Amino acid sequence: MQIRFIDCCLLALILFAGCIRSGQEESLSGVESASNAAVPDEVLQLGEHLFSQTCSTCHIDSIGSLAPSTGVLALMTPRAIYSALSKGKMVEQAKNLSEDQRKAVAQWITKSAFRETAIASSAFTTFSLTRDDVQAGWNYSGWGGNLEGTGFRTTQQSGITPQNVSSLKLAWAFGFPDGTQVRSKPALIGNWLIVGSQFGEIYAIHKETGLIGWTFSADAAIRGAISYTEDQELTVYFADFATNVYALDVATGGLKWKKRAGMEPQSSVTGSVVVYGGLAYIPITSYEVIATVNGEYECCKSSGGVVALDAMNGNEVWRHRVIGEEAIVSGQKKNGQSFYGPSGAPVWCSPTVDTKRQLLYIGTGENYTNPPTMTSDAIQALDLKTGQLKWSWQATSHDTWNLGCPDNPNCPENKGPDLDFGMAPLLIKTANGKDMLVVGQKSGVVHALNPDDGAIIWQTRIGKGGALGGIHWGMASDGKLIYAANADNPYALDLRDSLVKADPGLFALDIQTGEVVWKAEPAPCDTTRTCLPVNSAAPTLIPGVVFAGDLNGKLRAYSAVDGAVLWQFDTVREFDGVNGIKAKGGSMDGPGPLVADGMLFVNSGYDYFGEMAGNALLAFTVK
Repeated sequence: MQIRFIDCCLLALILFAGCIRSGQEESLSGVESASNAAVPDEVLQLGEHLFSQTCSTCHIDSIGSLAPSTGVLALMTPRAIYSALSKGKMVEQAKNLSEDQRKAVAQWITKSAFRETAIASSAFTTFSLTRDDVQAGWNYSGWGGNLEGTGFRTTQQSGITPQNVSSLKLAWAFGFPDGTQVRSKPALIGNWLIVGSQFGEIYAIHKETGLIGWTFSADAAIRGAISYTEDQELTVYFADFATNVYALDVATGGLKWKKRAGMEPQSSVTGSVVVYGGLAYIPITSYEVIATVNGEYECCKSSGGVVALDAMNGNEVWRHRVIGEEAIVSGQKKNGQSFYGPSGAPVWCSPTVDTKRQLLYIGTGENYTNPPTMTSDAIQALDLKTGQLKWSWQATSHDTWNLGCPDNPNCPENKGPDLDFGMAPLLIKTANGKDMLVVGQKSGVVHALNPDDGAIIWQTRIGKGGALGGIHWGMASDGKLIYAANADNPYALDLRDSLVKADPGLFALDIQTGEVVWKAEPAPCDTTRTCLPVNSAAPTLIPGVVFAGDLNGKLRAYSAVDGAVLWQFDTVREFDGVNGIKAKGGSMDGPGPLVADGMLFVNSGYDYFGEMAGNALLAFTVK
């Protein structure tokens, strides 16, 4: 059946912000969301009363407060809120609350009941790490697998070839308890996958058996990739949605340090932590884009940015604010209240490191309010050590938009199309030795830039673009061709130019000229389910093969030469999770698959944008 949208722009774009659990959607068997678990009215009433008496003075939406806003807190887990009140930072504030009262506050904030789902003891195994594990040639870290973010893995790293890819068979499935979406990309160290979940758990999972070596509980959803380094000690790094950054001991899962990177009440993290040269770089976005649905909200004051922390202790080294000036009164809303600006320009994606030029590249999002800035919808280059802005190139100007659009008082006059950069830039060395910075935009355009100064080398349109992509999550390259997934989601297209047609699918472009070499159509829809024949997730590339999943739940291996389909697997089914939790696949969005040592690992399930919920991490092998 075709998906039904009521006020499709509003719903899709709410979900695009990546910050609302789908408590109203039909749950799938074995994939019951924690937000669907009913909290008794009397508990909610008690929690609201206690919050207003104990917590609301600090946790407000005012720009003067450094504490997370209620909107950001709502995306944390009840357990994390309760822990903060019982033994964390909020112990002093909650010292007069009983255990039941603290739980009531936690459940009112999150509108979620405490989860009781437990993983059986048989799902655990002994964690062991050897020197060979640390030095394994197939190890993987971060969003694109390298500092340049290219999404490319060699044959030696992947163990998969065009000749054996058709023999891929399911080895195991892992079910995330109570999950409805899986978007954290694992790191891989030897035999161990390190992966996050939407409820903040971090799991160390044996890549061949799916058994758990250790777990760690963060405060909020893990939306980005897991990174690790061996600069001095083997350490895992990641950030949760509430901007808490964590460093864990890989051998034990024990916490080394924790630091909140956000310095505004609406700050959040959807991208991935990148670690290089003793610094951890954290991309900062803002929940404020969603807070605007309340017409009485004082819109808008936040800015996206990047924070650099000392990788050894979490101390702040520098901070870059995409919008340099603070927001001031900039106009009047339809309800007579004041607009504030400039604002917005979030950094949704992961930073990219250029070791040669000592630069950090980021992509930025739209302005939330007027006046528009020249730093929105832009690619920026920052000094790695100081955060100083070296250059900034803007792709789309005057793109002012927020979730209040089109009719809410918070929607800015002359609203823009929301064509920000949602993916991490790719730093590519071409076959002739030339460096090129290549990035896809939600406009459906692929841009090639000179990394020295941001000058345009070439630009190629491969789709119509829109608020849900265009090029949404990423691309991959081997230095010869660029492989781009173009979403052109039919429910969120840029309708300004009727002559530009939607064209979803997987594209291969010549890196020297930007010319389209081939295009592969999305997998045909299965009309028995919600159907979105769209490639939105980032692709993964190995010599001769491109892996890409789609919103209809199909995972495909394409020939990198001509786009022919070499292998396909339908993930929308139930699996017996090796951890004793029922798993079910759904839409594939967000990160691309991870390939290593003859195995392929992929997330399945994404309950945003009207897509299909799921809670599965699937492992395939050619062995």
